Amino acid sequence: MNQYLSISPQVQQALQQGQPVVALESTIISHGMPYPQNVQTAMRVEQTIRDNGAVPATIAIIGGRLKAGCTAEEIEYLGRQGQAVTKASRRDLPVLVARGLDGATTVTTTMIIAAMAGIKVFATGGIGGVHRGAETTMDISADLEELAQTPVMVICAGAKSILDLGLTLEYLETKGVPVIGYGTDELPAFYTRTSGHKVDYRIDTPEELAQAFIAKMAMGLKGGMLVTNPIPEQYSMPHDVIDRAIDQAIAEATEQGIKGKQTTPFLLARVKELTGGDSLDANIQLVLNNARLAALTARAIATLQ
Repeated sequence: MNQYLSISPQVQQALQQGQPVVALESTIISHGMPYPQNVQTAMRVEQTIRDNGAVPATIAIIGGRLKAGCTAEEIEYLGRQGQAVTKASRRDLPVLVARGLDGATTVTTTMIIAAMAGIKVFATGGIGGVHRGAETTMDISADLEELAQTPVMVICAGAKSILDLGLTLEYLETKGVPVIGYGTDELPAFYTRTSGHKVDYRIDTPEELAQAFIAKMAMGLKGGMLVTNPIPEQYSMPHDVIDRAIDQAIAEATEQGIKGKQTTPFLLARVKELTGGDSLDANIQLVLNNARLAALTARAIATLQ
């Protein structure tokens, strides 16, 4: 085991016994929502995974340790600290670990630590991708590179609507990452169920998701698999409402000179304000929906293996 990795006893036992485990990120706790909703949501997500027959493993960096499975006290700590906790991508890990610091894991770093621990399935809200205007800014999320090299299935509600979804799909195709639509032929766009962009394949059951992932691993193909799971219809937001809010938020970010890792938190917070909080409610529901599917898929993988 990696010398910097700490696996919680519950997660360790589940992995040793071949039980299903689902990884969860911690950026959504420290940077994605206000306190105490962030902690409440994190605990609800963990319970949803348990209710569907799997063991949750919230992932974070605490005191320089890569944690695969956080305690309730550690989740509370991350939620209270909020944005004082570093939003940690791949490039941040060496320094955070060497200095014994804390980090909230993004999709990228959650995948890295999950793979170290032997966790195959990861549920999140939405992935990063190619930002609008990336042809001049080169603002492309490290999530896409991680999907190209790390063997973890990522279950999400698609790419965030603030991105250039067409270019994000093109990038993933170039990197050989299969993009699966769960029960849909179209890429969901986080707050909305449709985007006008087609996925590579439609799959309708957790068992078939498990079979595809096992086949990929058995062939020795590097990288992960992206499963896009549309937000439940009753929580989906109208395209025009979201698009107007995103366009305004992007314009404000440009005016204020906001760049790099601060871009996504700013845009999501501003979209929440512009939609009167509706986007936060939608965000919570889509994460719970992804957690359910992740637990069922992890169970199917455990059964087939």
